[in-house]
Amino acid sequence: MLKRNRQMFMNFIKGVLFMILIAAIAVPAASAATCSNATLNGVYGTVESGLNGSLEPSASITQLSLDGAGNMTGTVTKSSDGTIITYTSTGTYQVNSNCTGTLTGTNQDGVDEHVDFYLNSSNKGGFSIKTDAPRVQSGVFAAQGTATCTDKAVKKTYSMELAGIDISVGQVALAGQLKLNGTGSISGTATLSLYGTIYNSLSVTGTYTINSNCTGTAQFTPQGLSAINLSLVVVDADKEMFAVETDTNTIVSGTLLE
Repeated sequence: MLKRNRQMFMNFIKGVLFMILIAAIAVPAASAATCSNATLNGVYGTVESGLNGSLEPSASITQLSLDGAGNMTGTVTKSSDGTIITYTSTGTYQVNSNCTGTLTGTNQDGVDEHVDFYLNSSNKGGFSIKTDAPRVQSGVFAAQGTATCTDKAVKKTYSMELAGIDISVGQVALAGQLKLNGTGSISGTATLSLYGTIYNSLSVTGTYTINSNCTGTAQFTPQGLSAINLSLVVVDADKEMFAVETDTNTIVSGTLLE
């Protein structure tokens, strides 16, 4: 009797282990991502930087509208070697089942540019790279999400990072914290490196405007330095903004993050 009970117990244990094994195999299969053009449907923001087709420094932000069926329109604000331009881009995109994809969109000259992109695990953003030689340009993109785009809605404290080139200075970088007060005013602090000259923890004051379409502008002045003007795209339900500097002879872009 004892031997029989032991055998029954061993059979039970084997059955449990078998079910656990089946579950372990099945869960990854069930959760494996399967993407299509419909995965990208709505409004997205992008920020890119690098070297353009003439191997000149370039930085840009774009607000993209993707229709879920492979068609794209976008509004681009770009600094091309320090010249600031804004234009409308149109094109198409293709999302593969493994959540990678390609996008083709027109530039300011009406010429197609080509992008490879790679979605993140939530399929709400990812990274991109332009594939037209000899360009050296990459970027990040994110869904706008459920954003309430007003001055009041972004009454938050954002950390900020900007980097690029000021033609009159050289390579520049900035990290800081901006407090948006809900009525269009900015206060905060920032540390800058202007071609290796460091300005630590400067006070910052300025103004901002957020439009109902989730684009915007900001101007802020670090104490004792020149004003910095930015064009903005709001993403990730007001938690993040992509930025490009719109002062002539600058090629600077970055991110504000709640």
